[in-house]
Amino acid sequence: MPSRRQLLATGLALLPVPALAQAWRPTRPIRLIVPFAPGGSNDIVGRIVGEAAGQILGQPVVIENRAGAGSVIGAEAAARAAPDGQTLLINSSLPTVPAIVARVPYNTLEDFTGIAVAGFSPYVLVVNPQVPARTAQELVALMRASPQNYHIAATGNGSGVHVAAELFRSIARVQSDVVHYRGGGPSVAALVSGEVKVGLPTMASSIGQVRGGALRALAVLADARTPVLPDVPTTAEAGLSGVVLEEYFPIVAPAQTPAPVVAALGEAFRTAVQQTASRLAELAGVTPRAGYDTPAQVMALVRASITQQTAILRAAGVQPE
Repeated sequence: MPSRRQLLATGLALLPVPALAQAWRPTRPIRLIVPFAPGGSNDIVGRIVGEAAGQILGQPVVIENRAGAGSVIGAEAAARAAPDGQTLLINSSLPTVPAIVARVPYNTLEDFTGIAVAGFSPYVLVVNPQVPARTAQELVALMRASPQNYHIAATGNGSGVHVAAELFRSIARVQSDVVHYRGGGPSVAALVSGEVKVGLPTMASSIGQVRGGALRALAVLADARTPVLPDVPTTAEAGLSGVVLEEYFPIVAPAQTPAPVVAALGEAFRTAVQQTASRLAELAGVTPRAGYDTPAQVMALVRASITQQTAILRAAGVQPE
């Protein structure tokens, strides 16, 4: 006669995947590493989605900001964490780092497994309001005439904002230097103060300043206008065809995390994204997108983006360092 343990194992094996996912629940707060300083897009999106996911999972999701090296420090900490579902990473720079960093201390595609994608958002070409440019073409003319007066703010070597800056420099044919800050929050603060005049920040980290008039948006790096900033033209409309780049927010776990744990986390975070869709759009200019329901789909997106980001940087003449 089968033992109670055997019967239980058989019963679990017959459960559908969603029910099996419910078999795991965290026993303590979940650490969600944000590899940038507070106030940037990953921090904002992580806090919005993490709060809702924590309510679903029955344990709070605690944000841990570990900035440095263009997200490498925080990402490495996540890759080396115990694969028990208690440590996750949200990092929009996950696909850009392999394109710009010569010796990455982890393997992006082998050391992580996908949990969810928290949404997509275009980058934005902005200037400090003191800049006498009302259009992207006027800005390009100023930067070509005086590149030393119009440095571009970025958020670390290998970050998505860095890729956006290099794409803009390449297509606009401007020679202005890129100045790196420790995250989206500090870079936007530098733009607002006038320490730097030009930036291509994420929408999440800059939308409040744009709406409040502290920054002037000249274009969104997208094929279509965003309903979040409907009066701002696309880069094609602004005369910068080809300057198109979108940020997205992959949430990943260490690679050896057990499948039932990954399934439970994925279900919780995907539900949290749907529940917070209106807040994400309003506060961060981020919208969810279907098609990323499995770990393989999430990591396939990252893989394709590595190829895209590498091509952009090489075309701009940027080599790994």
